[in-house]
Amino acid sequence: MDQLVTEKLTKRYGGKTLALQEVSLSAPSSGIFALIGRNGAGKTTLVRILATELAPTSGSASINGIDVVKEDKKLRERIAIVPQEARTISWMTPKQSALAYLMWRGFGHSEAKKRAEESLGRLKLDKYADTLNRSLSGGTKRKVLAAMVLASEADIVFLDEPTTGLDPISRRDFWDILRELAKDRFIFLTTHYLEEAEQLADTLGILGEGRLVAIGSVPSIRGRIRYQYSIKLPPKVPVPGVSKGEVITGRNGEVQILTNEDEAFAISRSLSVAGTRFSISPVSLDDIFFQLVGEPTQREQEAATPGEE
Repeated sequence: MDQLVTEKLTKRYGGKTLALQEVSLSAPSSGIFALIGRNGAGKTTLVRILATELAPTSGSASINGIDVVKEDKKLRERIAIVPQEARTISWMTPKQSALAYLMWRGFGHSEAKKRAEESLGRLKLDKYADTLNRSLSGGTKRKVLAAMVLASEADIVFLDEPTTGLDPISRRDFWDILRELAKDRFIFLTTHYLEEAEQLADTLGILGEGRLVAIGSVPSIRGRIRYQYSIKLPPKVPVPGVSKGEVITGRNGEVQILTNEDEAFAISRSLSVAGTRFSISPVSLDDIFFQLVGEPTQREQEAATPGEE
């Protein structure tokens, strides 16, 4: 089986800032691998190393047996990347954008034109094919970037926070595109939207301050948390006794009770009788992320320096 493998992958910037700390993982290089973490967690650094744009300080990484450092030229023939800051060229059209990208990758004009038209049609962008990119919505521009990648021969695609800044409707439309892309290629996706990771990931990785905190399917990561239900109380509300769970108080004073089904039922019943406002739900990926990663560190609270996330 084709695999993405890293062994103690480490990256220091300027000999000081430690962006990645001995990240070791092994995962199938098929479907969608979603990497989640706060700003400054190391997501972009890992993407840039795997996409052969950045050399690690130490450790190794390979995709389908191809070493990202020693065989970088060979790997580049198989990959495409859409960085977080990627933008369409305003004075070009979607058709021109895809055509130019494909010709840059080595396709002849006729083949590039055919692939560009097929890809735009596949993503329902053919009606915008001759519209200047500057006139398109943010969500449509993102789709154009996806169409360019889809039209290429690349079977390994890196997308660094591709839905950042999109409205909820455009984001969900883009999810459909990613699912389409993943049918016949490997998508490595970074995001800080937990819902996005839960919706898309075949394999999920969680980074916290440069370290790999967890990796696996969403259900398997859910299984690492022994509580099934979450009850949330607003600040300054008396907290009921909890014997089989855990009570977490956030910085804003909101209280979260993680517990099993029986105690969750008993607590919610007592809160209802007392007229206390609360919410109850099955434990979410957001809850799991907080449990595994904890409160944001100073590094993660500060805005990440470009190229050092």
